Amino acid sequence: MTIPVRQRRKPFRMSLCQTPESTEPLVVAIDGPAGAGKSTVARLLADRLEIPYLDTGAMYRAVGLLAIRAGLSDPLGEAEQIQVAALAGEHIIELMSHKGVVQVTVDDEDVSEAIRTPECALMASAVSAVSGVRSALVPIQRRIGLAHGCVMEGRDIGSVVFPDATLKVYLTASSDERAMRRQLDLQNKGIDTSVDEVKQQQHQRDLQDTSRADSPLHVARGSVVVDSTGLSLDEVVERMLSELQATSKDCLDTNGENTIRSRNYGELVRRRSAPIEEESS
Repeated sequence: MTIPVRQRRKPFRMSLCQTPESTEPLVVAIDGPAGAGKSTVARLLADRLEIPYLDTGAMYRAVGLLAIRAGLSDPLGEAEQIQVAALAGEHIIELMSHKGVVQVTVDDEDVSEAIRTPECALMASAVSAVSGVRSALVPIQRRIGLAHGCVMEGRDIGSVVFPDATLKVYLTASSDERAMRRQLDLQNKGIDTSVDEVKQQQHQRDLQDTSRADSPLHVARGSVVVDSTGLSLDEVVERMLSELQATSKDCLDTNGENTIRSRNYGELVRRRSAPIEEESS
């Protein structure tokens, strides 16, 4: 499924416009700091629920990549903030999601790998604090969720984008575990770095995300806080399914001991336990 973030010649409007299957689409909002496992959990949960997965962090990373290519650096001054907001409006950014794998393109260039560097992660945090960028992306995120239902993860999904989501989760983990996950993820991509370096970068990003004036990262009211330290991926997903079942009895019902069925979104099949990986946003 292709999720256009921008429609050609019509900045920041979706070309994918379907009538929602229900007046109350199933939306799961997952927020939390870097390294907590948000994207890994969100992808599998979306697969279990048979609804789209939307990595909002990829949107901000794409804008961050544009800023880096334009020669901008953090911190962004007032003039740089105006420039980065303009960049966001001048380029076509698209997300293509298939079976939990998200491909990101900028002007038809596949930047899925380019946006995953530590430098791009820090710049994504910087540009996400720019009100002009957020005001362009948040309405698109809402429209996608309302049209199709989704599992959406980021920093302000439960607090700003979908404060009335069916389920809101704040996923976190200890700083040591978050850093080790991220280092392993980078090593798997051929990027050599130490745990201490990663921890320092994550500390900087946490500070940026929690202290920005526009939509800072925090535990949204009504969120379920899940600490993934020491937990497997499957254990976290099962916790979320349990919370979803408890809060959405009108949408979900049980069908035997090992299966949950969503009347709108299909059967959820239990999967083999796996370790949590680093999230992509």
